[in-house]
Amino acid sequence: MTTVRVNASATVSIETSALVIGIHASPDGPQTAPGADGLDQALGGQLAATLTAMGFTGKAEEIAKFPTFGALPAPIVVAVGLGDAPEGDYKAETLRRAAGAAVRSLAGTPDATFALPAPSATEVEAIALGALLGAYGFSRYQTNGQRKAPVGEVVVLTEAEGAEAAAHRAATLAEAVNLVRDLVNTPPSDLWPAKLAEIAEEAAGKAGLSVDILDEIALKDAGYGGIVGVGQGSTNPPRLVRVAYAHPEAGKTIAYVGKGITFDSGGLSLKPAASMDWMKSDMGGAGAVLGAVLAVARLGLKVNVIGYLCLAENMPSGTAQRPSDVLHTYSGKTVEVLDTDAEGRLVLIDGIARAAEDAPDLIIDVATLTGSQIIALGWRTCAVMSNDDDLREEIVEVAQAQGEGAWGMPLPEELRKGLDSPIADIANLNPERWGGMLAAGIFLREFVPDGVPWAHVDMAGPAFNKGEPHGYTPKGGTGALTRTLFGIAERYAR
Repeated sequence: MTTVRVNASATVSIETSALVIGIHASPDGPQTAPGADGLDQALGGQLAATLTAMGFTGKAEEIAKFPTFGALPAPIVVAVGLGDAPEGDYKAETLRRAAGAAVRSLAGTPDATFALPAPSATEVEAIALGALLGAYGFSRYQTNGQRKAPVGEVVVLTEAEGAEAAAHRAATLAEAVNLVRDLVNTPPSDLWPAKLAEIAEEAAGKAGLSVDILDEIALKDAGYGGIVGVGQGSTNPPRLVRVAYAHPEAGKTIAYVGKGITFDSGGLSLKPAASMDWMKSDMGGAGAVLGAVLAVARLGLKVNVIGYLCLAENMPSGTAQRPSDVLHTYSGKTVEVLDTDAEGRLVLIDGIARAAEDAPDLIIDVATLTGSQIIALGWRTCAVMSNDDDLREEIVEVAQAQGEGAWGMPLPEELRKGLDSPIADIANLNPERWGGMLAAGIFLREFVPDGVPWAHVDMAGPAFNKGEPHGYTPKGGTGALTRTLFGIAERYAR
């Protein structure tokens, strides 16, 4: 596990395995960013010429490495592009991504020192967090050592006030995000609902959270028809996990509800093979909820946060729910199942109804819910829907500040009619192909009690990176929305 600390030593005198500096793009060629003071002089005034000769321009996340030949205690310098120089303060996300790209390029190096612009605690946190997230690797199942070990220690050079607290906060957030990444990357053969509940219980216990777990018998007895219906086709029965953090000085209570389908085959409405191999990520919403509540507890925010992890495995079998079945959900409403692959919303509505009993000031559900989200917004931007316009925009604002793409989306009333059922209160799917993401949001809204502010975040694409690593984002599980949920809690704590 990568660690982080701060140091106020001069850039040219720090002993380190690799020194990371920031470089800006400009019409006159690469320009050194603040933080690398004295470096050009120590290198004989040849820094810009060396980078230019290497074809380095300073565009964002561009990487160049060169040896110092004894001119510095550090044997190599890593130049990372920061793009054009800002007119004012540096954007936190620019520094996060630069630090992440740099630390990824240094896999196999025992330690690295970052001499990036860090005049305040805000920049220190951004650099430390980007580096810690970028250093993530998942090699649990690799036996031949083909993956290089991540950088072992990150050092941020700074004289900023509050730097140590900023580094600690970054380490706490990174630990939460990387836990979620581990859970998403774990094969479903090793992460079934009861196992995920066990992991959540252990982590929550260490963080001082209260934990309640309902097994399949308790779920059935209490009337959680959505979760039971989705999980009944699997030999691995469902669970509902409630983790709660309370602060004696809290003035607000937030409830988070996460979709936790540990593997989604589609059930009897079977997915095609090409859409199934990454469905271990279908518990990413529950993972984000767990990670966020843990971070809130570890940093002692003055807000009450309750997380619900709605866990099931959606499998086809002789006991699986069938298209045309009617489920009796925890809210008391009935749902006709038209498609068993629209299962995430079925577990969420039970979680939402249960969360409402805690009388929270708001409920936010997060889920890898629809393929329509990816079609509409791509792989990196979540969709945010809400029964409260201000809440929707607030979540988008917090997400973007955290560097997590989010975009507000409507809940068009004309789509509600498509969810009508001739035999139940509502159907789980609009038969029309168009507007599937929005129709799913409308379906969920039907189970939110009147007067309760609620938002739904569809993170189907952002939860799992099927492409190449970028910035501080690895291939595979990303830990998406963990930092956004933490950011919402932090805002309400204030």
